[in-house]
Amino acid sequence: MKKYMVVCAGLSLALMFASCGKSSESAYKKAYEKAKSQEAAQRVTETPQTQVQTQVVAPVSTRPATQNRVVDNADNVSVRQERVLLVNGAGLKNFSVVVGSFGLQTNAEGLQQQLRDGGYNAQIVKNESNNMFRVIATTFDNKLDAVNSRDQIRGSKYNPKGDAWLLYNVQ
Repeated sequence: MKKYMVVCAGLSLALMFASCGKSSESAYKKAYEKAKSQEAAQRVTETPQTQVQTQVVAPVSTRPATQNRVVDNADNVSVRQERVLLVNGAGLKNFSVVVGSFGLQTNAEGLQQQLRDGGYNAQIVKNESNNMFRVIATTFDNKLDAVNSRDQIRGSKYNPKGDAWLLYNVQ
């Protein structure tokens, strides 16, 4: 009788372990494949910013409505056009130097405070189309002053990666 009970318990344990491994393995495999396909689709739709910024563009008479980058061919300086709303600050002029973009407003406020402590009149704007908070270090009426400020800010302690860019607020 004891032998019969031990054999039955052993068989039931063996079946239990065998059935658990297969279902979780296939679930993990399906989740992995789904994540890989989403990643591949995202890579196709994204264009690296560094590649677009260094590209020289020939003059074009029309621009698609979905494009949010403009290159002024007179000086070949890239300017991004976005419709933004002022969240915190004194107000925007035509051209602004963006030094950070954040999904959370509190992160943007942290960088804004660092810039203000460093003597900049930093501001925060929100791009409502993609819910990103942009931290603006300086803002100017003309493009040349904005370009000079961007070049000075790049590589500073407030922008160590050197990825500051110009923003033109579309009214």
